[in-house]
Amino acid sequence: MSLRFYDTSARQVRDFVPLREGHASLYLCGATVQAPPHIGHIRSGVNFDILRRWLTHSGYEVTFCRNVTDIDDKIINVACAEDVPWWRISERNQRAFTHAYDVLGCLPPTVEPRATGHVPEMIELMQRLIDAGHAYAADDGSGDVYFDVRSFPPYGELSNQRLEQVQAAADSDPDRDKRDPRDFALWKGAKPGEPTWPTPWGRGRPGWHLECSAMATKYLGPSFDIHGGGLDLVFPHHENEMAQSRAAGDAFAQYWLHNGLLKIGGEKMAKSLGNSMRIPQMLEKVRAVELRYYLGQAHYRSTIDYSDEALREAAVAYQRIEGFLTRAVEVLGEVAPAARVPAEFAAALDDDLGVSQALAVVHGHVREGNSALAAGGKEKAAELAGELRAMLDVLGLDPLSEQWSSGDHGLREVVDGLVAVALEQRQAARARKDYAAADAIRDGLAAAGVVVEDTPQGPRWDLRRG
Repeated sequence: MSLRFYDTSARQVRDFVPLREGHASLYLCGATVQAPPHIGHIRSGVNFDILRRWLTHSGYEVTFCRNVTDIDDKIINVACAEDVPWWRISERNQRAFTHAYDVLGCLPPTVEPRATGHVPEMIELMQRLIDAGHAYAADDGSGDVYFDVRSFPPYGELSNQRLEQVQAAADSDPDRDKRDPRDFALWKGAKPGEPTWPTPWGRGRPGWHLECSAMATKYLGPSFDIHGGGLDLVFPHHENEMAQSRAAGDAFAQYWLHNGLLKIGGEKMAKSLGNSMRIPQMLEKVRAVELRYYLGQAHYRSTIDYSDEALREAAVAYQRIEGFLTRAVEVLGEVAPAARVPAEFAAALDDDLGVSQALAVVHGHVREGNSALAAGGKEKAAELAGELRAMLDVLGLDPLSEQWSSGDHGLREVVDGLVAVALEQRQAARARKDYAAADAIRDGLAAAGVVVEDTPQGPRWDLRRG
């Protein structure tokens, strides 16, 4: 099976044919940094990290651009409420987003441009649109510049709506001089107390949609392969991006991929609704790798309705994977990732990034691997463990990788030494048939969070999870 994706603009699954053979260019709408991230934001990061990893595993050289919107109405509003400069809000929250991506194992993008660093490119794009008759500067001298939606007949194609269905754009002041209420702001004229940059049409600041078009084409070119983002961005953000870029003469994105939303009790997770769950609070419930498993396990286009029970189930499922690999290393020694992933796993991811089907292959390997270890089939167990590590690497979930094994390595060595002493005492107690003392040692370790399992190879221990 060839690699295929559901393209929002075509409303069907299409074979992936890159513009340049062997290369894949990907633009992801990243954070608008008015607040720290919640798990709904980071779900998008995890989904597209898996896409990026699968493209790389499939042999593509990937250029991944994930932007930061560091100037926006919401950022300015937060800054005013806190009585601090706007850039202080942006800096603080961008660091929180970067930390969240890192702690959940998302690979860093090839480039991560900020909107405020690309004003010259925005001015150039506006000039092209004005020259082509697709944009205009407001006649009232405000410095506003608008995109004329009526000048671009395909407007609405991405979101599958006709122009007469489109409501008035909500990204500009209704008192400003706009020719059509549906026209959207490319540039917002200066207002007292707001940051501004000079343009030929007056001082002001960029509109949200303009920022992404300017940054995407600067780093990926006038035509690139994949544009990604959350389903809530299809309209107006991505519709407006596509319209202004193509009206200016750029082919822009060839495929549009959108991840589903994460909800709580059927409502969209959002800071404005007060139901968002931030990363530090979530990491008090589960480990980072278990949270990544939870956010990435469903199909990227599906909706997730969050519950603590579902999170716990995901953590337990991941611990089964981790448990098999831990036992495999104890019995077999070092287990290297296989050079290839199983065909069933590859077919699942080739089919519109079917992670849930791919995880079924993962758990099948865990079950077979445990059976092989129990039967003493070391060769089969080694084969399964190697393939398992290869699959988990693609998903960013390999417990033996540096990302997930190095954080507590030094501490684990210390604990390992202390537990070893206790286990020696337990074995000695059992040898002299003092089973009460042996049980007391085991129970004492359990009370401290250390679970002891007696195996044919001798006792093994692990920290209790959850």
